[in-house]
Amino acid sequence: MEEEISIEQIRHELTWILRQKVLYPERDMYDMGMEEDLSGIHFGAFKGNRLVGVISLFQNGDDFQFRKVAVDPSAQNIGIGSMMLDYVTAFALEEGGKRLWCNARITAIPFYLKHGFAKTGRTFEKGCVDYETMEKYIA
Repeated sequence: MEEEISIEQIRHELTWILRQKVLYPERDMYDMGMEEDLSGIHFGAFKGNRLVGVISLFQNGDDFQFRKVAVDPSAQNIGIGSMMLDYVTAFALEEGGKRLWCNARITAIPFYLKHGFAKTGRTFEKGCVDYETMEKYIA
């Protein structure tokens, strides 16, 4: 029987394990915390009782930015990233959000395009990774 995926709000410290494992394997765990974590809302996707995905959401008025999306390699390509994105979209909408945006790794752009996000043309490089800001108007 396939284990169900559930998404719930989690403490920011719980995001660090997957952030490090998936996004920054070359860095130490103690580098995973961000000062902004304290003002964010963090969600975890659980398969059974195992944390398999994380996403962090930050509000600025009716603008919501999501960051640090990570899905455990053992649970990729089964829709967890899409589920988390749908979840934070609905959450932001409930909280009065009008625009949802992210700084997408270039390699993730096709994923976000598939979910209705648009490229903004704003690109940058940080820590040897190329990004483009992508956005979606939700209200």
